[in-house]
Amino acid sequence: METIYKRQEYHNGIRLITEKIPHFRSVSIGLWFGVGSVFETSEENGLSHFIEHMLFKGTETRTAKQIAEIMDSVGGQLNAFTAKECTCYYSKVIDDRLELAVSLLADMVQNSVFDPVEMNKEKGVIMEEIYMYEDSPEDLAHDLIAAAFFGDHPLAQPILGTKESLEPITRDHILNYMNEFYNPQNLVIAVAGNFDEGELDSFINKYFGGWDKKSKEKRSVQETQPHKQILFRQKDIEQMHLCIGSPGVKMGNDDVYPLLVFNALFGGGMSSRLFQKVREERGLAYSIYSYPSIYKSGGLFNIYTSMKPNQLADVLSIIVGEIQNVKGHSIEKEEFQSAIEQVKGNYILGLESTSSRMTAIGRSELLMGKVLTPSEVLEKIDRVTIDDVYRITDIVFDPNRTSAALVGKEDMSDKVRALLEF
Repeated sequence: METIYKRQEYHNGIRLITEKIPHFRSVSIGLWFGVGSVFETSEENGLSHFIEHMLFKGTETRTAKQIAEIMDSVGGQLNAFTAKECTCYYSKVIDDRLELAVSLLADMVQNSVFDPVEMNKEKGVIMEEIYMYEDSPEDLAHDLIAAAFFGDHPLAQPILGTKESLEPITRDHILNYMNEFYNPQNLVIAVAGNFDEGELDSFINKYFGGWDKKSKEKRSVQETQPHKQILFRQKDIEQMHLCIGSPGVKMGNDDVYPLLVFNALFGGGMSSRLFQKVREERGLAYSIYSYPSIYKSGGLFNIYTSMKPNQLADVLSIIVGEIQNVKGHSIEKEEFQSAIEQVKGNYILGLESTSSRMTAIGRSELLMGKVLTPSEVLEKIDRVTIDDVYRITDIVFDPNRTSAALVGKEDMSDKVRALLEF
């Protein structure tokens, strides 16, 4: 039976997108706001993520402990995340506890108090989160490649912010930012699982119907311009961590599908070319992979690996060699077909829970204003040809629009620069 998504828009501008799955006993609900680090100025960097933390710290009627206890008492889940282009607050409960989840999420986004004492404590928590990232060279390399490739575009900013940008944030900063971005017109509510449509409609009206705050004009985000530069961060560690960033594909562009197929065969799994050549055949690295980052204002295709510094040249030579191979039309029919099946399988397996389905429809409705059914997505993947993949590789692997990031003990930027001429 084909998946059926239903949309509804309420009088105050809230959009509801649902997928009913009657044979489940769980239901997931997510509040998706169009706010994230891409909308922040450099002075505001980290503010979206800070607000996400603060919404769990107490409302006008519930303390932070009570918020946690309410969900724990019914065996439910309550969490949130901040991304570059969106922030999501979500809950997963058994189907007869849906009203509890709706009421709690509504209370958090409409009635949080932002107690200055709690704010200071949470700044300390986020500082620890930043230190944790700083202590993880792999995470650091991924943040660094975004800074190198996107340059002064806000996509280059870390979602967590920095120690310098976080410290000056005040309650007034939060309230002004909330007033700009947290309003019904900037909200998509996504629900997937077992629920009664009439009851859900009454819950939305009951807990969100009176929220009539008007939105300001949303900040515009310019399209990205790829940069060619190498950034290095010194860390007293044994390995060298390397990211290579090239142009990707924007969200909503059908070229996403050939890019996903190419990624699967190039570096997206254990059978991929990079994994087999670098790790299995030569034993030069434990971790090597590639992945695309897809945003509304641009895209990034990233290759990551880590190795002993004296093996950097060998690893990079293999990577560049494989780039040249695919640009030279070396993809075998069996390899291509295997990549198609891998992308399809990963997609279907990624829809096996109410949480993942809620995430898929909520993000898609918020960022693209539409939701494709699984059949439509699979059809687009099946339509990808080898020529489509070759066309994508010519777009992605342009040495004049490629950046790199290095994290390690010794700056080896010159060696990387010399080897990165595809």
